[in-house]
Amino acid sequence: FVYWVRDSIAHTIMGDFTEDEYGNEKIDWEYEIDYSSEDFDEMFYEGDMAFDGQRDFEVEDFIYRYQWLDWKAAAAGAKRNTLIQEEEEPIYPDTLCFIRDFSYSYNEPMTRNYFSHPAFDDYPVVGVNWKQAKAFCHWRTHLLNSLNIENEPNTENFRLPTEVEWEYAARGGHDLTPYPWGGYYPRNAKGCLLANFKPGRGNYPEDGGFYTVKADAYFPNDYGLYCMAGNVSEWTEDAFYENAYTYTHDMNSNYSYTAADDDPDVYKRKVIRGGSWKDIAYYLHTGTRHWEFQDTTKSYIGFRCAVTFLGRSIDDF
Repeated sequence: FVYWVRDSIAHTIMGDFTEDEYGNEKIDWEYEIDYSSEDFDEMFYEGDMAFDGQRDFEVEDFIYRYQWLDWKAAAAGAKRNTLIQEEEEPIYPDTLCFIRDFSYSYNEPMTRNYFSHPAFDDYPVVGVNWKQAKAFCHWRTHLLNSLNIENEPNTENFRLPTEVEWEYAARGGHDLTPYPWGGYYPRNAKGCLLANFKPGRGNYPEDGGFYTVKADAYFPNDYGLYCMAGNVSEWTEDAFYENAYTYTHDMNSNYSYTAADDDPDVYKRKVIRGGSWKDIAYYLHTGTRHWEFQDTTKSYIGFRCAVTFLGRSIDDF
């Protein structure tokens, strides 16, 4: 995603555009990019912003722009030109979150390497806020649709799961059990911990990971989903409200609110689920709710995408 945004900026600088069948201008991705060229100097830090002679990208300018339709406003009869909402979101992860979250700790190696070193390729992304996660979902939809063959219908949009969807997926078909693996305890019969979390005071590594671990480091639940408890907490679509369940039902299962930048902070709370590597076992329970502000980045919050299943019952397959 970050590389796609970076390359789209480079193609825009070079004017690498073509037209689609409707005359709309779009990037021609066939052109090769040579970032050593002086043509791209504006994409890099220069002068007193450059460090040790290195050619580092000015990642603050990696901004993803996209549009979405406000269907609720459409249903209320609003004019079409007011339905199209535009977003501009800086998408580079907050690599300083490991230092910011834990004072008086030596987390500089994580800051330097977590997002860019291949050793962490299979680890969950962290340091992204709720808006950045939403932007990724939009980009993923756009990317998949761009690969469709002619006359093939577009996919349903990728998005963040609602709180209800997340809990349903986490339970893995089990009822009345606090953990995704269907048991009442965070250890198995051999005494091995079943998730990446904080099992005791000052004992982060007991479960095999001091920070995050690979996304498939532990067994999946009965739906085949990994790390629905522990490793990283996950953003959901829902706004956080203590009594949200009193407003939801089968046809309206999520409590959502799109907060503006000038709204009070209490309106910007979003539900996070699952618990993380730095949390105690209570936060790993499938029914435990917690929240964070939508513009907050943390070293222990990530996300996963969801997409609505279209058409028939899955039992038909």
